[in-house]
Amino acid sequence: MAELWTLGAWDLAELIRAGEVSCREVIEAHLQRIDATNPQVNAITVTLEEDSLAAADAADRARARGDAVGPLCGVPMTVKENIDVRGSATTLGIAALREAAATADAPPVAELRAAGAIPIGRTNMPEFGMRWHTDNALHGATVNPWSAAHTPGGSSGGEAAAVATGMSPLGIGNDGAGSLRWPAQCCGVSALKPSLGRVAQAGHGAGPTPFAFQLLAVHGPVARRVRDLRLAFEHMCGRSGGDPWHAPVPVYGPSLPAPVRVRVVTDLDGTELDPQVAGALQRAAAALADAGHPVEEGRAPALTRASEIFTQIMSDHGRTHRERPPADAIASPGFVRFWQAYEPIWTRAAGERAFDPMMERASIARLWSAQLSRTPLMLAPIRTRPAFRVGSDLDPRWLDDWPDTMRTVVAVNLLGLPAVAVPVASADAPLPQAVQIIGPRFREDLCLEAAAVVEAAAGTPTPIDPR
Repeated sequence: MAELWTLGAWDLAELIRAGEVSCREVIEAHLQRIDATNPQVNAITVTLEEDSLAAADAADRARARGDAVGPLCGVPMTVKENIDVRGSATTLGIAALREAAATADAPPVAELRAAGAIPIGRTNMPEFGMRWHTDNALHGATVNPWSAAHTPGGSSGGEAAAVATGMSPLGIGNDGAGSLRWPAQCCGVSALKPSLGRVAQAGHGAGPTPFAFQLLAVHGPVARRVRDLRLAFEHMCGRSGGDPWHAPVPVYGPSLPAPVRVRVVTDLDGTELDPQVAGALQRAAAALADAGHPVEEGRAPALTRASEIFTQIMSDHGRTHRERPPADAIASPGFVRFWQAYEPIWTRAAGERAFDPMMERASIARLWSAQLSRTPLMLAPIRTRPAFRVGSDLDPRWLDDWPDTMRTVVAVNLLGLPAVAVPVASADAPLPQAVQIIGPRFREDLCLEAAAVVEAAAGTPTPIDPR
């Protein structure tokens, strides 16, 4: 049998269900992997050793009695530090919140726990989740396991690095501007950004949430295999938890005539693709075509304007919260430096300001809906360039064209659409690459099916030992 930490959530659940391993053995294997590996990558900030072993023992006793157990019984999971886990601090990467222990699980954590999954640790993130590199004054920087010189991405960079190195087979992060998909590209893992309203954001006791985050950000799973994303997704979107955005929609939508048409987004409104990213897109398109899906090249509707409207909504939120004390009082000098570097670029990237951005959002959403009715899936790059070198995002000159490179990411957030990031890299590539498959709202099932086709052709590049 392969070492337990190398296996995915699906495989581990099968082994436990068959009685070939115990829940304790699985949890211990991953805790040992964390001890051996985390000092090199700093992805996991807190290990929930005592609680996770107690939960594993309770699950083993339940199985021995013949009690019904969940489909994820004994499967370890990690959770980003801005998602509530009962009894653990929800820090948002901020030193002032290091003791802010949650009194209850966030709805998706509660659902996965009810399905049998066991939280084993919390993962690193940038302060406030407002940076595309993972670093903060509380825990320090997370290291990309493929190359210490390059970013692991952000803001779910700790989650992606933990899954990539086998410290966790499954994680929960969130995505408000590519914060699941961009780390997936940087670290060579898969991630699902669900539709707006699909996964409940916060429980009944949650405080006020900024409107930009309500509209643009969603929780979603990270894993090494697409089938593990599907397994987690099926068990994290059933309850509202008091979230007014939650939509109780069936996990699987109606069947579409097969094969499903795919539009490959190669026209990015003048932004060039890096050859490594272009190669990944071509390989993914070839895999889908070989599987019988009609593939066409084209544009995504109103891509530039979608990016500008997203940026206006997000920058208005950011400006409001930067001007309100005590934002600067609790932020580290590193975060303030990033914000000062990026704020003028962000403002400029908003383009011509919409009088009513929500009105214009609706117009763009109609264009995308019409396109997705003709070609139900879009295959697109995540960022148009690979992982950047650490520190680059603190240079205003380097940051100047960042919004252009992320258009296909933020358009998905603006419109509340689902997207799956799946690794596609050549064997000799120095860094992993990934593409995203975008679908109509609440059709995560279509995205996952197509991503599985790409994965079958491209293989899975992780888990890896840090290099």
